[in-house]
Amino acid sequence: MADSATASSPLKVIAGADSFGAVLKDAMVSHLRSLNIEVEDLGITSYYNIGAEVGRRVSSATTSPSLETRGLLACGTGVGVGIFANKFPGVFATTCLTPDEARNNRSINNCNVLALSGMSTSADTAKEIVDTWLNTPFKAPCPASKSQPWPEEISNFFDESMNEMPKIGASENTQAETCAVCCLVKNRELNPIDIIPGGSMKILRESPTSAIIKFKAGSVEPAHHHTFGHCLLVMKGKKSVWNLSKKERYDLGDGDYLFIPAGDVHRVKYYEDTEFFLKWDGKWDMFFDEDLETAKIAIEKELANGSA
Repeated sequence: MADSATASSPLKVIAGADSFGAVLKDAMVSHLRSLNIEVEDLGITSYYNIGAEVGRRVSSATTSPSLETRGLLACGTGVGVGIFANKFPGVFATTCLTPDEARNNRSINNCNVLALSGMSTSADTAKEIVDTWLNTPFKAPCPASKSQPWPEEISNFFDESMNEMPKIGASENTQAETCAVCCLVKNRELNPIDIIPGGSMKILRESPTSAIIKFKAGSVEPAHHHTFGHCLLVMKGKKSVWNLSKKERYDLGDGDYLFIPAGDVHRVKYYEDTEFFLKWDGKWDMFFDEDLETAKIAIEKELANGSA
């Protein structure tokens, strides 16, 4: 932990950026490590994905006397990453362009995720912002308080806000579907997959493309391949995937995840009515490497032999 930091417990910072904030993020990661602060660098991806991932991890971290977890993000403006980090309870992400803004946001908002602008902020200024963010306690004197301690009434309000803010929206969500992927398919009509009996799907969005797919129990996908790699997440049901290119078998159930690389030939057997979420980059395509009857015979033989 940095000698200059005034945090009451050792600190871990989870960092990430998009391409516009990458250089500044790397500089700040180096700066934090030079202060002997533990940093988990999640690298570079889209501003919305990295903002959400850092927010999710800070939200799920348990702050204790032994370790405090914060987040540091950078994108072009510093605004986009903060928007998506703030979608998680207990995250107070703010964009800071000056040290004074960092001091205000730590004092007033207890900012635990700092968002920086890779397009507007130099590395030297960012270091000042980061140091101020590290060293300013919640409710400390700041420019907004004219550098004086907050009056007792306002100080008490800040304390109450930390308990009340996480409750906002909670009552509306108690009756809602808890799985975000499940919410995507709720009340959506899926269209039959004509080329595979028993299957149906619904495209949710294009580029990157995602879809919800259902198959009835007993359905079989003959050996096939795609020109794109794809990720799948089983929402409910039970299936086996044979990756014939790698000579591997994967038995999947509720909550299981699998990535299939581009070009890998695979066949699938569904043991129960099954729904899964599928995501891929590129235009949908599917090239069959065997017919349905051949696939059924091969699967029956493999299941009988207990082989992969």
